[in-house]
Amino acid sequence: MGPPMKLFKNQKYQELKQECIKDNRLFCDPTFLPENDSLFYNRLLPGKVVWKRPQDICDDPRLIVGNISNHQLIQGRLGHKLMVPAFSCLAVQESHWTKTIPNHKEQEWDPRKPDKYAGIFRFRFWHFGEWTEVVIDDLLPTINGDLVFSFSTSMNEFWNALLEKAYAKLLGCYEALDGLTITDIIVDFTGTLAETVDMQKGRYTELVEEKYKLFGELYKTFAKGGLICCSIESPSQEEQEVETDWGLLKGHTYTMTDIRKIRLGERLVDVFSAEKLYMVRLRNPLGRQEWSGPWSEISEEWQQLTVADRKNLGLVMSDDGEFWMSLEDFCRNFHKLNVCRNVSNPVFGRKELESVLGCWTVDDDPLMNRSGGCYNNRDTFLQNPQYIFTVPEDGHKVIMSLQQKDLRTYRRMGRPDNYIIGFELFKVEMNRRFRLHHLYIQERAGTSTYIDTRTVFLSKYLKKGNYVLVPTMFQHGRTSEFLLRIFSEVPVQLRELTLDMPKMSCWNLARGYPKVVTQITVHSAEGLEKKYANETVNPYLVIKCGKEEVRSPVQKNTVHAIFDTQAIFYRRTTDIPIIVQVWNSRKFCDQFLGQVTLDADPRDCRDLKSLYLRKKGGPTAKVKQGHISFKVISSDDLTEL
Repeated sequence: MGPPMKLFKNQKYQELKQECIKDNRLFCDPTFLPENDSLFYNRLLPGKVVWKRPQDICDDPRLIVGNISNHQLIQGRLGHKLMVPAFSCLAVQESHWTKTIPNHKEQEWDPRKPDKYAGIFRFRFWHFGEWTEVVIDDLLPTINGDLVFSFSTSMNEFWNALLEKAYAKLLGCYEALDGLTITDIIVDFTGTLAETVDMQKGRYTELVEEKYKLFGELYKTFAKGGLICCSIESPSQEEQEVETDWGLLKGHTYTMTDIRKIRLGERLVDVFSAEKLYMVRLRNPLGRQEWSGPWSEISEEWQQLTVADRKNLGLVMSDDGEFWMSLEDFCRNFHKLNVCRNVSNPVFGRKELESVLGCWTVDDDPLMNRSGGCYNNRDTFLQNPQYIFTVPEDGHKVIMSLQQKDLRTYRRMGRPDNYIIGFELFKVEMNRRFRLHHLYIQERAGTSTYIDTRTVFLSKYLKKGNYVLVPTMFQHGRTSEFLLRIFSEVPVQLRELTLDMPKMSCWNLARGYPKVVTQITVHSAEGLEKKYANETVNPYLVIKCGKEEVRSPVQKNTVHAIFDTQAIFYRRTTDIPIIVQVWNSRKFCDQFLGQVTLDADPRDCRDLKSLYLRKKGGPTAKVKQGHISFKVISSDDLTEL
């Protein structure tokens, strides 16, 4: 059973279609009339626009002709430049386009049953976290009999023109499609999670290890049903669509249609002086201006392969406009890479995507206000919503995406399309359960771009631990909704921090409500005990307060360990000490290396300190070898930290 489907304008496709068939009439959509307001916000189109049905434009109209990916698409005189590559990208993966165009065979014209055609179609979009079905009629805007927006070179094929109309209806009008990014469109078509990779910043042509890591990510993404497209930077408007020395077009978006890691046989190893080929296949949606470098259609490399070689290696081209490139040439020639990951299905029962809807709200009570502005507004920044997630292992890539609610439907009222948004990421205590109030010891682990686009993202390899993400608008005191999504190959358990301090409850009152909050960061443990010269020491920390404890990751084979482990405790009294123990992780029985005992009084100095380790038994126990460096902050105000 799939996710629940929202009906746009509450229009029910089957009911409307049956009514039209019963009344022997073609559907005319009362919610998106064939008039100027459906085209533009507040301007008129020069020339006479006539809205026509496909059967009035050509003979034998079809929704899809043959294979959906086999025909080139044209932008049209008023078309939106990024719609064509988005359509081309959608057509690469059948699992996506069949979801966007549901039951396409049932919607198809059937010349044998003309009385069953009602001029009504439906398409589905992933709209702000919900799959939404949009119903339209088949009236399309034309000038002098030609479609003015996108169309297919197969002149009786209309899937892209009708899909574009449904998308325009969802966003308010055709003009609303202006200003969308390629990833905005693909995400709306598919529900994927988008990441943009700066190829030059990644230095993939120089850093061999990074280049093959990128290939591995792209291969995995494509194999899981993801969509990938790429483009070459155009320094100026005059250079848009200008051809490079190798036949590629600047400012033009290409779709990736295949990616392969190929092991060569003995004969071909000698030919190419390599055991493996790392190859990508790209497609120009316009079906022209192909790559003319190595592995292009007439290149020397192809001449070395027999027809059987090409088939065995899978190096085939099925469409006009398709071409192969080596990974090296791909990284050298393209500047921007858009990677849209398929996140619709759990992998082996493991959830890769966490998402939550939230909002920035304004309240007179500072503790209830949730619109604090960006990081520059230090006094109010932490009033924003806060979300915590846990990375259970080191070295995993985490992609964080913040999407604001699209305001295009309000453009007629003079409102901006988007606010400037962004987010901050902090590494926090391993046992944090309440909201952040001040940033004393937390590490600022990342920050997104702040920009007035619909979506901002951040992609990082994170260490094991807890992280708090703070989504913000640039200015404080504004209200809006947002969607936060986090992708990782390991579960991260995203949840919102809503409470400022422990709740007052009968249980808390009976055992004593906390009066002191204490943060501790243990930076390092150095000069640790080694019984003999070649002994392996794998130290880790246990930080205790009463019955609560926090354990750090194990550091491998060192007596000078850097931890930067954080913990926070809510204590009934300073008579309950904080104990920091250092242990050596061993195969059968861990070895105690020493501890320090801290009162952590609110009046104590908050600077970095260093203390020698001692045996168990309190602050006066016998000194052991080694010392720890740490910082402790305590407060009587439970909302200070």
